Amino acid sequence: MFLSRLDATDRRVVALAVPALGSLAAEPLYVLVDTAIVGRLGTPQLGGLALAATVMSLVVSFCTFLTYGTTERVARRIGAGRTIEAADSGVQAMWLGGLVSAPLALLVGFGAAPLAGALGGSGDVLEHAATYLRISAVGIPALVFILTAQGVQRGVSDYRRPMVILLASNVFNAVFEILLVFGLDLGIPGSAWSTVTAQVLAAAVFAVVLRRHVRPARHHRPRWVEMRPLVAAGRHLLLRSASMLVVLVGATSIASRTDEPTLAAHQVVTSMLAFIALALDALAIPAQTLVAEQLGRGDTAAAGEVNRRVVRLTLWCAGTLGLLIAASSPLLPRVFTGDGAVVSRATVALLVLGVAVIVPGGIAYATDGSLIGAGDYRFLGRAAAAYLAVLVPLGAAILAADLGIVAIWLAIALWVIMRAFANTHRASSLFRTD
Repeated sequence: MFLSRLDATDRRVVALAVPALGSLAAEPLYVLVDTAIVGRLGTPQLGGLALAATVMSLVVSFCTFLTYGTTERVARRIGAGRTIEAADSGVQAMWLGGLVSAPLALLVGFGAAPLAGALGGSGDVLEHAATYLRISAVGIPALVFILTAQGVQRGVSDYRRPMVILLASNVFNAVFEILLVFGLDLGIPGSAWSTVTAQVLAAAVFAVVLRRHVRPARHHRPRWVEMRPLVAAGRHLLLRSASMLVVLVGATSIASRTDEPTLAAHQVVTSMLAFIALALDALAIPAQTLVAEQLGRGDTAAAGEVNRRVVRLTLWCAGTLGLLIAASSPLLPRVFTGDGAVVSRATVALLVLGVAVIVPGGIAYATDGSLIGAGDYRFLGRAAAAYLAVLVPLGAAILAADLGIVAIWLAIALWVIMRAFANTHRASSLFRTD
């Protein structure tokens, strides 16, 4: 009944959002499967995996510019009817991905122990983390290629194939990892080699799927003039990602310096936010493709309409999720813990999450997607740094006054409200037609 009230643009957004959600869930699923299996090996192994997964998540965050930037460039050229140039963009993105992945693989492979040590690893935990990272480094070129390939596929509005490939890769990883870890008794190395194998196979399938999209390209060798815009986009998107990471890590750091129940409660609420962000981001990602397509056609009004439709759909989704979280805030913490101190802190923080964070966060996600589709990377990077500049002294004050978890999550609410307000104003300016 809900779908019957949607217009053609709404339906296309939803049609792209469903497989986008499946693709977004792939990386957390890799980690979830590894965690479930390695957790049965022992606490030091699980601790090592936690450190290694943190390093690998930073690698993924660093390389997402290849996905976002490629989506925008390919979709804009497809929208303009310049399919050969779109193919050129895809080829050059893959060359850039190769150039980026090689030093990253060497850094992670040879710096495994120092990287894990910098995150607090020691003893057996450090040894397991370093082992996992050294093996994972072998798969980094495949991982980066997958991120780039998703950018090409999204650029041509093909969201279904990436979802199928990545979910099939997760199924393979789960089965193969059980065989290596328990059947062959390979422990942590078995877990790492299973994930690497799954990534390499997924990259090989992506390579086959991409052939028809890049075959028309005029230039199959690396050309700096084509890679340079992606590098520029990467610089601004990296500033955005780094600023957002500092905010989230900073919030956790403040919680950890308050007391143990506050840290535990903060982890519960952060986990819920990560789950909700997955759903909201699935609606924002189609905006990257659709806005870029319309701007490629020279239709700014249509791009603005896509932005409005995505924001509206996201508001429906965010509003519903916010109400559910707020209404269930006294019950949700009990799923994770029986500690009364943790439950009481998590309850009030979840109430703040439901009432003050999710809806403005949804607007921020949706408009982020539209602005990425418009190639407005400089604004996104600088704005993210500006939000951070506001939050750093606020965070210091919260820590100094020992204001607790409510203040931490009110600060996060302020962060997403600033993002939503600034993005909305920027989008209305970019897509203005008068």
